[in-house]
Amino acid sequence: MRTAATWTAVVIGTAGLAAGSLYAVGRPDMSAGGGQQAALAGDSAARPANASAAALAARLAGQLGRRTAGAYLDSAGRPVVTVTNAADAAKVRAAGAVAKKARTSPATLNRITATLRRSTSGISGTGWAVDPVTSKVTVWTDDTVTGARMAAVQRTTTKMGASVRMVRVPGRLRTLALGGDAIFGAGARCSLGFNVKRGNQDFFLTAGHCGNAVKAWTTDQQGAQALGNTVRSSFPGDDFALVQTNAAGEGAVNLYNGQKQDITQAGDAVVGQRVFRSGSTTGLRSGSVTAVNATVNYPEGTVTGTIQTTVCAEPGDSGGSLFSGSTALGLTSGGSGDCTSGGVTFFQPVTEPLKAFGARVT
Repeated sequence: MRTAATWTAVVIGTAGLAAGSLYAVGRPDMSAGGGQQAALAGDSAARPANASAAALAARLAGQLGRRTAGAYLDSAGRPVVTVTNAADAAKVRAAGAVAKKARTSPATLNRITATLRRSTSGISGTGWAVDPVTSKVTVWTDDTVTGARMAAVQRTTTKMGASVRMVRVPGRLRTLALGGDAIFGAGARCSLGFNVKRGNQDFFLTAGHCGNAVKAWTTDQQGAQALGNTVRSSFPGDDFALVQTNAAGEGAVNLYNGQKQDITQAGDAVVGQRVFRSGSTTGLRSGSVTAVNATVNYPEGTVTGTIQTTVCAEPGDSGGSLFSGSTALGLTSGGSGDCTSGGVTFFQPVTEPLKAFGARVT
């Protein structure tokens, strides 16, 4: 197998779709795009493929830190950054972005998310993120949240008033095991994320729930061709793993049309940004970022700081790559729905493991 940065994910023969479970692969649907989009945080923002605008928005939001409710791309593809004072507004405009006054203060939004973290982290099928377009916190629940569990979420959000918006996510939130170019181990099959280097050593990134399950990876199901060993894995909390490889991999994404996309850098996603995901079950799929720094509660635990998108995914796409142009953005973690009816998918930002491991994309 050519270890290009093309993506796979897990498989063990179990039934059901719960976080961290491993599933069998059906015949891949290699078509791109399509699918109903969930109405979640940031859906009112546009989806232009403007990498430079997205990078500018992310950079400015990072510089403002707790003084902003976030950034996004508007319907014209312009970078918009929320601000709370005139000095920051002038700084944003001077950098070439649009300054927008936050309707709710970042401090209030932070208090709301802190309360949600304390009160709902133990309720799987829930999650939340700040929507910079509306300056509200979007709280979602999947179809498993009913009865007393739903009542508990509603009691918490009702106390927060108009600063919180609740939405229903169809289906069940779970990690998405299986994927693109196959990597195998311990009876499982997972996705290779991005090939990376640390110093002169070669590694690749994949999902942490894959790395938790497999130590030694091979390129074939029979285990005859060794690929590498998991050296570090983090899930839940985060969802990434580092695998040391026996040979350098190619820094490109499989586009499932006989072509590939070179990956030359890593970056941070921005609400409204058009993005692509590659995976073996559903091929190349596109969508847009609806939230960043999102929290999702899987049955096995909470993962924080994720990228929320309208890109569809199905079991078998876990560990796969999220990218925009030549920029690596994330690793497929989990979600709900499918590529027939649509859904929501969450991604581990790739910049976090790169920083944690002192690695760079190749």
